[in-house]
Amino acid sequence: FQHIDTLADLGFKRISVGIQDFDPKVQYIINRNQTFEKTREIIDYARDRGFSGVNVDLVYGLPLQTLESVKLTLEKIAQIQPQRIAYYAYAHVPWKSKAQRRYSEEDLPSASEKITMFLSARQMLMDQGYVQIGMDHFAVPDDGLAMAWSENRLHRNFMGYTTDTTKALIGLGASSISDFHGAYIQNHKETEAYIHAISQGTLPIERGHIMSDKDIAIRKCIMNVMCNKKIHFPKELFSHNHSEYISTKIESFIRDEALIWEGESLMPTDFGQLILRNIAAIFDTYLFEKGLTENMFSKSL
Repeated sequence: FQHIDTLADLGFKRISVGIQDFDPKVQYIINRNQTFEKTREIIDYARDRGFSGVNVDLVYGLPLQTLESVKLTLEKIAQIQPQRIAYYAYAHVPWKSKAQRRYSEEDLPSASEKITMFLSARQMLMDQGYVQIGMDHFAVPDDGLAMAWSENRLHRNFMGYTTDTTKALIGLGASSISDFHGAYIQNHKETEAYIHAISQGTLPIERGHIMSDKDIAIRKCIMNVMCNKKIHFPKELFSHNHSEYISTKIESFIRDEALIWEGESLMPTDFGQLILRNIAAIFDTYLFEKGLTENMFSKSL
């Protein structure tokens, strides 16, 4: 509560709370201990302190997670009534995350179960009055995020969808990533290394990438796919072979009813909105040049 008091005193008005799943079995295996009662208490206190916007983060596809646990979690979320919900797909990368070595792929839901979880949750949230934003966010209709989505002025950064148009995003803490529009910088992933650098008066940077003009232009193209209802294909950005590949994939998405022409605008259907990440990936020059064009879309969610 002291943390919330400090943020409130500094003028913060929005708060985001990580939840993932309220099932005790799921929380235990992912090393999390967070009851619904404590979560609601914290959110109620934040609202009492003047926080007008509440976001919660949920994850589907977690180890030991079931369709029933997803439904129970969303029933509890309905009691909290957050204005925004980020609903991310779980990524199993034990070679990067030591915590994920506590369980194996055998503990994870199958691909079909994972898709069913998302579709069921999506329907429950829509029945509760939420609007799907892009590929993995939901918001109440009068929230700024929902209005930005409907008006094609949405943005996305490392934290997800946002209405913020700033070109600078500064990440604080271990492993956080900063975006300065023309460069990405990631802090040390290990907390000890991060603290040591800070104590020495040096920037806690582990790695970074300076973007070329072409990188920035292609990023804009990809963000357009993820954030707007109208998709643009600026062929001048891509090589002849890549352009041919993109055109072929677009035709495939149209046949699969993921994309549709409305006048001169190419737009995602409801199904296409579920696989926006896949659609956006066809514009990724680095993926194309690495020769991943045949298998990089194997997992739709």
